[in-house]
This record gives sequence, structure tokens and C-alpha cells, in this order.
Amino acid sequence: MRWKTLDELKENEILARPILTEDFQVILPEGAILKQGYIEKLRELNILKVFIKEDSFEEDAAILKKEIESLVKEKIKDILERHTYHHNEELMELCETADNIIVSIAQEDEVAEQVFDIKERSADIYEHSLSICMLSVLTALKLKLSQDVIHDIGVGCLLHDIGLRYLTIDYESQNLSNLSEADMAEFRKHSVYGYTALKEENWISDTSKNIILYHHERMDGSGYPLHATTLSLPLQIVTVCDTFDEMICGIGCDKVKVYEAVEYLKSYKNIKFSETVVDVFLEFTAVYPVGTVVMTNEGEKGLVIRQNKEFPDRPVLRILTDKYGSKVPTDVIKDLIEIQHIFIEKVLD
Repeated sequence: MRWKTLDELKENEILARPILTEDFQVILPEGAILKQGYIEKLRELNILKVFIKEDSFEEDAAILKKEIESLVKEKIKDILERHTYHHNEELMELCETADNIIVSIAQEDEVAEQVFDIKERSADIYEHSLSICMLSVLTALKLKLSQDVIHDIGVGCLLHDIGLRYLTIDYESQNLSNLSEADMAEFRKHSVYGYTALKEENWISDTSKNIILYHHERMDGSGYPLHATTLSLPLQIVTVCDTFDEMICGIGCDKVKVYEAVEYLKSYKNIKFSETVVDVFLEFTAVYPVGTVVMTNEGEKGLVIRQNKEFPDRPVLRILTDKYGSKVPTDVIKDLIEIQHIFIEKVLD
């Protein structure tokens, strides 16, 4: 069960506990199905919160609806797998795909305020391209960039790793630090190969082309292939989103938890990455996605069941075991916004 304010209540939700008057008379019993008239009556009685039954944790908050994301991913995979060097006409379809992604994200009413559950997953290069497109577009929308620039960012993200298709070395499903020096040098050319293949095309903007070339660059010059230090805002957005997604997928590195990737971005703000972009990105990124099992500073084990808007690092927990490791006999819900002395100490596998 969980607390809900009257404004959050919906018809047909079920009371988890009875509502009583001050002298313990039952207004509504446990198990009552709420109707709009009941909710208005509660408001008149100045009852501001009630317990609602909740069979499971809330559905993950996703940037794109799952059915749309699945269709778009298959489209991207189909287009990129059909592509061969210097046969670029089929890639033009990704311009329309990028626009469909942008429209789908922008039309969601709560996209500006939502905290999203972005979870670790397998290292699928097509899903990675879609993911950084979604993350970069959402970041750009929150930064209020123009529609033209957001379009260019979307196209650039979908094509950012096109150069990987021109490599002959075996780089997939391994940590790049294990590559030989020669193979690593070859791998780092993939952004140059991708840029070179598309630099003469007039259907793709310079901004999109630069995303392909510079997406591995860093503000401190530690990136590649050109060790550039002056990056445009679209590039700053993509470098943050690409780095984060690679880390939680294990693309070219050992996979890490979301909170570890978040800490990495925080550690390198104003060094490798733009502070402004990192801060905006972290506004909508749940540090502990729904379904994550955590340990609190009080020794309790909890399950993340809901996010708090504007506080991505302080979710709502369902307590599973107490500090002694004993199972909690009834639902105990702790909202870390309301209980400020409790914080998450670590994530449990």
C-alpha cells in the first residue's frame, strides 16, 4: 500500500486501511472502492491523505512508450544492417525516424517534470543508438534548444556509431582496455570513418556530422580522435548521454550500476563534461530505478517502488527486511523525501 493525497486519487482505487473519524467511527472501510463522490466528501472532511492498496511497484517511467520504442528500434536495426559503405541513400530514412522520436517525446504532457527509470541492460549497439537519441533529445528539450537543432541532434545520435560497421577488428562484447595497442588505435578511427562516409551528403547537417566525428571527445582534451577541447552545446549533450549509456550497457567497458554512472558524471563535471548538461541530465535520471533493491543507513533492505519528482536520489521504498534481516510482516512504505534522516547507503545485487 501507499499514501496518496486526494489530488492523486483515482476512481476505483481500493482503500488499504479504513478511514475513521476522531472518535473512531468508520467513514469508509478497508477495501472500499473509491468513487468521485467519496473523494469529494473526504475533501470536505479535511482528510488529506489515505492509504491505497498497491499490489506491486509502479510501472517504470520510460521516455518513450514501450510499443513505440520497440518499433523504432527495429527500424533503426533494419536500416543500419542494410547499409554498406558509400550506399547512403537508405540512411536518409533515419531523419524521419529521428523526427518521430522527437515528436513522441515532446508530446508527452509530463516529460519536463518526469523522473525516468533508465536501467542497465545488454550491450546492443542499435538499442544504444536509440537510447542516446532519446536521452539527448530530452536533454535538448529541457535546455529549450530550437527544433532544428534538436532534429540535428537526433539524426546525429542515430548515426553516431555508423563507423563501427567499417571496422575489421573484433571489438564487440569486450572491454576496450583488453585490445592490443594496434587494435585500439583502429577502433578509435570509427568516428573518422563514419564522418568520412557522410561528409559529402547534403541531407545531413554539419551539426549531425560533427556528432559522428566528435562524440568521443572530452572538454579536457582526453577524448579522441582529435583531442578537441572546444565542443558545441549539441556535442556536449551527446558526449554526456553517450558516456552514461555505454557505462550502464557495458559497451567497451565493464557494465556498472546506474548510480555508479551518475557518480562518474558528477565527478567529471567541468572537467570532461559540461556542468550545465550534466545537471540537466541528472534532473530526469532516477539514480535508483524502480525495482532496485537497496540498503539504507539504518540497515533496512528496501525495494524502490516510486520516484520523487525533482529528487531523483530520494525515491520511495517498500521495506523488505528490518535492520536485523527479519522480514517485515506488513507493508512498510518509506518516502525518503518525508523521512530525511534515512538515506540509501548501497545498492544490493
